[in-house]
Amino acid sequence: MSVNLSKGQQISLSKSDGGALTVVRMGLGWQAAPRKGFFGKLAGNREIDLDASAVLFAGQQFVDVVFFQHLVSNDGSVRHTGDNLVGGAGQGGDDESIVVDLARLPVHVDGVVFTVNSFTGQTFEEVQNAFCRLVDETNGQELARYTLTGGGPHTAQIMAKVHRAGTGWQMSAIGEPTSGRTFQDLLPAVARHL
Repeated sequence: MSVNLSKGQQISLSKSDGGALTVVRMGLGWQAAPRKGFFGKLAGNREIDLDASAVLFAGQQFVDVVFFQHLVSNDGSVRHTGDNLVGGAGQGGDDESIVVDLARLPVHVDGVVFTVNSFTGQTFEEVQNAFCRLVDETNGQELARYTLTGGGPHTAQIMAKVHRAGTGWQMSAIGEPTSGRTFQDLLPAVARHL
């Protein structure tokens, strides 16, 4: 059963049988919002290139990043499945996914922050039906979903954080709007959530 997260909410990533999750997938989906006005409708929807990134941290220290130009973490525990340049799923399917093997993450890595940015510079006012979701990759069960609502004049969002909590993991929905075309632009804002 999936949990619909609200901004700031945390959930434990323990399985209902008491076991620990081993591999999770963070999926991102979106659609271009319809253009307004007569000529906008004639022109059709724009293509919007949102990019999902996973930024790995040890405490406050940046360790590695997985994004469209670096598809696998240096240790092999985190993998981006590929860049989608236009979106379009938005109704439930993932446009971009990042798979995290929690069991293989180096012991010093205690947090993975998921971000999304508009590489082409469109704002979230031009995006609709955007979401991120966490899926148990071993059985395909959706564990949690965070829906981006409200649009806004920003070009990026710090979506969520998966972090060590004792011997297990927790997910925190962040949902902080910010601006930037790449994950590097977002690092100062990400640092506030470590």
